[in-house]
Amino acid sequence: MSAGGPIASEVDRPLSVVVPCYNEEGSVGALLRRVLASDLVGQVIVVDDASTDGTPDVLRAFDDERIEIVSQPANRGKGAALRAGFGRARLPFVIVQDADLEYDPVDYPLVLGPLLAGDADVVFGSRFRGGREQRVLYFWHTVGNRFLTLASNVATNLNLTDMETCYKAFRTEIIQSIEIEQDRFGFEPEITAKVAALRCRVFEVGISYRGRTYDEGKKIGWRDGVHAMYCIVAYSPLGRRLGLRRLSRAVASFTGA
Repeated sequence: MSAGGPIASEVDRPLSVVVPCYNEEGSVGALLRRVLASDLVGQVIVVDDASTDGTPDVLRAFDDERIEIVSQPANRGKGAALRAGFGRARLPFVIVQDADLEYDPVDYPLVLGPLLAGDADVVFGSRFRGGREQRVLYFWHTVGNRFLTLASNVATNLNLTDMETCYKAFRTEIIQSIEIEQDRFGFEPEITAKVAALRCRVFEVGISYRGRTYDEGKKIGWRDGVHAMYCIVAYSPLGRRLGLRRLSRAVASFTGA
């Protein structure tokens, strides 16, 4: 089941893709084929977060020199998986790609555009900026995402429309210079706050989105939203002065996020 081909040069294929993956045997194969089909992709780092289904078998079936599989010894969460993946990125740019097919690699040229042009250090792919197709799903999820984005913007003085988006692309030296502390979904507000603190040039582009239902395997829940709100405060300038980030693991344990 070869997805085929040698690793191209950094000029031809400058993008490293980090794929955190947990129990996605039904989608990760199709997702990787889409990722590998992109002309921009020169490296794919799949971090299997101790999956208990057939995900490892699906990953082992791929025969492509661009793919590196990292197996976590225990389930630690998205943030921990990304921390492991970012450290292995060796191309000029790196993007986060969930394994669930909600985000389509066909949008890589859109997201990478400001980076390739030399205009940006970080690019967010927004589900709310418009202009791309969207699956219609949960109203309250949209309300929650917009609320968290607003709170993050207040704390960081950015004007993002979608802080919680999966598609975050970075110049590799930027993301590798940042210490990622959050093990789970607190990664999103944490990395946003730290990018803002570094005064990075942040761009945002509209992307497509095909969200899935809980019956289809969606994992994020209200507890993750509560913990995200805590992280927004903890990584704000005031929160850093008060040392709130030191309590983040306790809060994560309390909320189960």
